[in-house]
Amino acid sequence: MRINVLQHTPNEGPGFIKDWAIEKGHDLYIYHPYYFDGILPCASETDMLIILGGPMSPNDDYDWIKQERHLIIVLMKKNIPIFGACFGAQQSAKALGSDVHKSPNKEVGWAPVYLKSDLIKNLPSQLMALHWHEDMFELPENSSLLFSSDLLQNQGFILDNIIGLQFHFEPSKTNVNEIVTSDIAYPNKGNKLNQSSSDILNHPFPEINKSIMFKMLDHISK
Repeated sequence: MRINVLQHTPNEGPGFIKDWAIEKGHDLYIYHPYYFDGILPCASETDMLIILGGPMSPNDDYDWIKQERHLIIVLMKKNIPIFGACFGAQQSAKALGSDVHKSPNKEVGWAPVYLKSDLIKNLPSQLMALHWHEDMFELPENSSLLFSSDLLQNQGFILDNIIGLQFHFEPSKTNVNEIVTSDIAYPNKGNKLNQSSSDILNHPFPEINKSIMFKMLDHISK
């Protein structure tokens, strides 16, 4: 299977998604449309699409963001599995016709998320996730709410073989270090989780997140 990854900033890579692809024997191709002239994969060469996070908004007026969303729509019509994290979840939700806008609560740091659906089997009722966002999506029509947090209801959705998460399960501990140190001032501006960069770096890493990420990818690829 060819897995095409859309990466939107240097410090937010595929993390555990890459580990899953290697373990399953899949081919992983990483695209950087924000940097390399909006180059995107062909729909005909995509067996699974991964859309990662980034500092931009789906509402930004960049051609590559619109072209990326067109690709998502095409793949949705072809029933191709899609996983989106943060900006990727927002792009997926907007492709499904939902609004994306500023969240009432900027969340940056570690905070629990609560399972709201039993569509993916054997997930714990509560998990610790990395949050790094100030935008949010409205729940797409016909989708199911997958996760909520204390500060934001729409933290994740699932629709058939599409999953969008407003937060991050994909980063390893090393990836978290990279995210924080490369964007070290971001937690200090209006963060409702009241965590500093140091707090985030020193927080115990939830090792279970790797197996949770694997379960989600298994679910949409089956």
